[in-house]
Amino acid sequence: MVTPDAKRKAVACACEVHGVSQRRACQALSIDRSTVRYTSIRPDDGPLRDAMKAVAAERRRFGYSRIHIMLERQGIVMNQKKLRRLYREEKLQVRRRGGRKRALGTRRPMLMPDRADARWSLDFVSDTFTDGRRFRVLAVVDDYTRECLALIADTSLSGLRVVREPDAIIRWRGRPATIVSTTAPS
Repeated sequence: MVTPDAKRKAVACACEVHGVSQRRACQALSIDRSTVRYTSIRPDDGPLRDAMKAVAAERRRFGYSRIHIMLERQGIVMNQKKLRRLYREEKLQVRRRGGRKRALGTRRPMLMPDRADARWSLDFVSDTFTDGRRFRVLAVVDDYTRECLALIADTSLSGLRVVREPDAIIRWRGRPATIVSTTAPS
């Protein structure tokens, strides 16, 4: 029992179930009697809650601070802390937007090529030297013959270099039907 309301309910339950006085129930539960006897003098927040819900329903992506501004424009002035408390009690939190949409369903499986030079694959492999510097290797493979057409190693492979190397292979080998790449250089 943490909140005063929970403590009041516990004392009321003890009085009903065990038939003891309020004083005896408070003593048994170690709750101060003033907590149990307290009656709230807070005014009714019904109209404020209704106005807040109306703005939140109209402007679904507005949080409590923007709702506070909208209510002030309507002439309803209240402390922002109070508005936040009511906002939380009414469970009006703006839901987080989802991530990007991904393709639904299963993708069509990639067919195996039926001849040489039907499909080439580009892939990047990286490793580090003993001194901590990284290097990358661009591997170009014919998927039908499993022949490695080129291995280009460098500490930095720019996009222009990645385009230039397959062009050089095409000059002596011929153009493939498709070229696929699983990853991009970083």
